Amino acid sequence: MDERFVAAAHAVTRAIEAGGVCVIVVGILYALIRFGRAILGEAGRDGAYRALRSDMGRSILLGLEMLVAADIINTVAVEPTLSSVGVLAVIVAIRTFLSFTLELEIDGRWPWQGRAEQGDRPGRAGDVR
Repeated sequence: MDERFVAAAHAVTRAIEAGGVCVIVVGILYALIRFGRAILGEAGRDGAYRALRSDMGRSILLGLEMLVAADIINTVAVEPTLSSVGVLAVIVAIRTFLSFTLELEIDGRWPWQGRAEQGDRPGRAGDVR
């Protein structure tokens, strides 16, 4: 492979990885600031805690997505060996598991369950009894 292409792919990969880490750090700081304001304000502690977990989980999910994208670019563009593809598969499997469990924790539903399924509960507006 051309050395300039490999260097550019490495640079792009590192930039995306740095962006993913920044998203996680900034998102957590933002969540903590919102939590502090909610605790000091009129909001109850339970609501503030749930919002903190939700905000932190969402920033972690977005950061994980960016880190997975960086790993895919690095593996496909820079090191397309069987060994690197195997390592990528393990990394993606672990991060996917983390994403699913975070999604369940944040929304109380699995990612493949649509929002319409939550709206199908009895007692919701628009229900015919």
